[in-house]
Amino acid sequence: MPESDLLDEGARELYRAILGEGGRIRIDEIRPEDEAAVKQLADLGLLVLRAADGSYSAVNPRAVGERIGADLREESARLLARAAAVPDLLDDLTQAYDTAPRRANPIGGTRRAVGFDQIRHVIAQCIRDYPHEALAAQPDRIHPPAHRVDSLVQTRRYVDFGGSIRTLYGPQARMDPDHVEFAAQTTNAGSRIRVLKTPFNRIMIFDRTVALLPASLDNKVAAVVEDPAVLAHLADVFDQQWQQAEVVDWVALAGGSLAPAAHEQVGRLLAGGLTQRAIASRMGLSERTVAGHIARLREVYDAETLFQLGWQMRGARTGESGG
Repeated sequence: MPESDLLDEGARELYRAILGEGGRIRIDEIRPEDEAAVKQLADLGLLVLRAADGSYSAVNPRAVGERIGADLREESARLLARAAAVPDLLDDLTQAYDTAPRRANPIGGTRRAVGFDQIRHVIAQCIRDYPHEALAAQPDRIHPPAHRVDSLVQTRRYVDFGGSIRTLYGPQARMDPDHVEFAAQTTNAGSRIRVLKTPFNRIMIFDRTVALLPASLDNKVAAVVEDPAVLAHLADVFDQQWQQAEVVDWVALAGGSLAPAAHEQVGRLLAGGLTQRAIASRMGLSERTVAGHIARLREVYDAETLFQLGWQMRGARTGESGG
């Protein structure tokens, strides 16, 4: 039963008053201002009309609650069954999507996306279709303010589903409060962002399978590249630039809430073999906050996995202690 059908406080008070009068109320005793409350009680089943004497009788709420609970469980089962059937119901459309010819320039495996709306649409499709690795190089401006919230949501969703995001910024990013704040937020969400001092070009690469790069000076036209040989070269260039780029603690730069002492404590606990959840419990932090610490530690130690990070941190601590 929808929540909108449950009782408001006026109906509750009337039910208590009816109980106080012996559990019955005659129809001719119902005041105009109580008619809506009586209807709520009757619709819910807490009042039952007795036609013989023209009165309503109160019903045990426990029995009503059990009936409503059973109805809700039955409805939930139906909804779960429908949810389980959705992929099969859409299977033919999924196959049509996967096999549909792309509107592409047949020369060189490249097509064009014209206008910011179409470019964002292509990016959203790539995020869904290529969920494992996203590489982005943004030498100048970041997302416009109106799009940053959506971008942050997409970043969190991508990372939460196991995806990896690496982004390159130009050196001026550290001097721009908007860049710094956005980088701090996305770093906390689990992405990794470095600064490259040498000139580089704007590009986005998804799962090393498709790339978007500017095809006009105003960035309003993008080339969507799917040629394997070109993709391999572009991804290789990005990897080389990533190794040359500088690690930045964006949260500290933004004056965020993650203090260096807490950052170091997370590192010590992680090196000691504790899990992310155990660290969060030990320090009284949320798992997302701890994940932000770990993301920056992975940057510092250039570790791709938590196992690598823990191993390298234990090695570093052994070296510091003279072991």
